[in-house]
Formats: sequence, C-alpha cells, structure tokens
Amino acid sequence: MYKKILLSLITVLAVVSGAQAAGNEWNESFNKAKKMLERQVYYDHRVTLYCGAVFDEKKNVTLPEGFTAAKHIKRAKKIEWEHVVPAENFGRAFAEWRDGNAQCVDNKGKPFKGRKCAEKANREYRLMQADMYNLYPAIGAVNAARSNYNYQMLPDEKPDFGSCGMKIADRKAEPPVRARGQIARTYKYMAAAYGPRYQMSRQQTQLMDAWDKMYPVDAWECTRARRIKALQGNGNPFVELACQNAGLW
Repeated sequence: MYKKILLSLITVLAVVSGAQAAGNEWNESFNKAKKMLERQVYYDHRVTLYCGAVFDEKKNVTLPEGFTAAKHIKRAKKIEWEHVVPAENFGRAFAEWRDGNAQCVDNKGKPFKGRKCAEKANREYRLMQADMYNLYPAIGAVNAARSNYNYQMLPDEKPDFGSCGMKIADRKAEPPVRARGQIARTYKYMAAAYGPRYQMSRQQTQLMDAWDKMYPVDAWECTRARRIKALQGNGNPFVELACQNAGLW
C-alpha cells in the first residue's frame, strides 16, 4: 500500500514538474493553430465551449434554442477561437505590447505597439498566443462580449445570452457550469507552463482550484487533450492526470 501511494506521489510530482517546463515550443502561427483545431481536433465534436452550440466545417453556428444576443449580432452567426486566458492578460508582460519595438513601424513610418507589435517582434509571445490548449470555439457574439475580462462568480446577475447562461458585468465574466472545469484546467496549465510571463492572482488561483475540483473531466476533454498533445508535442498535465484517475486516458 505504501509503495502504491509513493508511486502515485512520484507520478503527480513528475507530471506537474513537466507542466512547469513545457508549453508550446514550435508553432508560432495563431492561424495555423486555429486550422489544426478545426480540422484535426474538433472535426467530430463541433460544439462551442460556453453555450454548447453546434457548428459546421465552415464555422456556421446553429444557435441553441433560447439563445439571445443584444450586441454583436452578426458575429453570432459564426464561431471564433477564444483565448480562455485572454491574450492581453499575458501579452502585457511583454515590452513589445506595452512600449512597442523598433520593428513595429507601419508602412507610413508610424510606430505601433500592443498585440500586433508583440506578435511581430517576440517569438515567445507568438508561441503563447498559438497554444492550442488555450483556444476554444465560441459563438462570436459571446467571444466579443467576454472580451479580456477575468472570470468571477456573479450570483446577482442574469445571463446575457438567454439559455446559454454566460454572465458578463462590471468587466467580469461568469461562464456556464458546462465550461468551468475546462477553463480551470486551462488557466492552471497556462500559469504552470508560462510563468512568470503569465501568473494568476491569488483570488483567481483559488477560483480555478475550486472549479477544477468541482467540475471533473469528461471523455471529450480527455480526447481533446490527447489530440492536441499529438499535434503540439506537449501535454496539459492537469487534464492528463485527471483523465488517468477517471480511467479516460
């Protein structure tokens, strides 16, 4: 019994240690990441993260019954690839995003900064931006409304999208129950793989730890992680270990 416990502990430590060392190390293209997800990961499970909406190979969405959107109506017709950990949340750790770079000058000679500059001038940023573990399909209108807001419980708010259950208020977002476990394990992966470039606040860490425990993996989350690992070359140990414990790996 003692040996089994010791072996389990060693396995956990090895897995978590690996997460701290390994993020996306080869694909620098956000567009390539989206295409691989569309064609090689989600090809038989075209369902959005937040609302569970079905979409086709051309990214056209079949909106769930009862879904409503007050803004970004045109974007509700298509899915978009959402950074669960917003690009801005890790992008601001890069000087190119904050201050610009000598490479970041447009064709009129005007300097620029922000996301475009970080993407142009910093390979590390491009790798983080293209990490497929952090990219999920979302109805475009939901992606637009969520923006770069952090997740938080909003018990006094009503859902912004009818039957979908996504809540947004005061620059915060509360995702539906169906998405919380996947979100938590994505946040934990990004913090482990890309620290100190990306770090969670104490409050965010506590929330993600709670969601990780409350909302376990399912077969699709495990399948998704296996496929991304085969394509990207590194694993998400927070998903893998949970899948192994659930007999889904």
